[in-house]
Amino acid sequence: MVFTGAGISTESGIPDFRSPGGVWSKMKPIYFQEFVSSEARRREAWTRVFSGAAGWVGKEPNAGHFAVARLVAAGKASSVITQNVDNLHQASGIADGKVIELHGNASYATCLECGTRHELEELRPVFVDRGEIPTCRNCGGLVKTATISFGQSMPEEPMLRAEAETQVSDLFLVLGSSLVVTPAALFPVKAKQYGARLVIVNREPTPLDDMADFVLRDEIGPMMTAAMRDLN
Repeated sequence: MVFTGAGISTESGIPDFRSPGGVWSKMKPIYFQEFVSSEARRREAWTRVFSGAAGWVGKEPNAGHFAVARLVAAGKASSVITQNVDNLHQASGIADGKVIELHGNASYATCLECGTRHELEELRPVFVDRGEIPTCRNCGGLVKTATISFGQSMPEEPMLRAEAETQVSDLFLVLGSSLVVTPAALFPVKAKQYGARLVIVNREPTPLDDMADFVLRDEIGPMMTAAMRDLN
């Protein structure tokens, strides 16, 4: 099982959230209830989307993503649990069904009422050209990027899938996660409880390092590329 956080995508030029210079040091998060209740906050949220202020989309996968894709293609990893919203695992060649997105996906939007998917390029002229806050083409409900905002319930189906995959894993490989955001950070703990070995690769210490069987402080792309050289 592979579990990825922001650290795997910083090598693609995507900023992380909490470190100095990260996303939340430059702009405050918009909480879910603020988005739902305030037109001004919805307008601010869509301004961020189409200005690219968060830097979550439009980047390319790096060597770390492609190495993980090789693990999945070779049948060595059953799927990838990710905290990231950047769609880079799919862009690296992993099928949608093999990527379990705990915090959603910033590359498209969904209706909060009926769940209809809306592509961002379809919504761009609505907001950028006409200045209108996007609403659902089917039911008229509020439309929001398909990310999980602060204060929003975690998506039930990905959480159940992640739990099931964690239960049957024999090796749980964490790549680039600070392991401080719950409930996502509980999956490595559960993996150990279910008997898996835990490996953590992260540039900074994590709260679970003492629990891990092996901890490596290294850049993910070069390390994973080297690790894949002997993969047949």
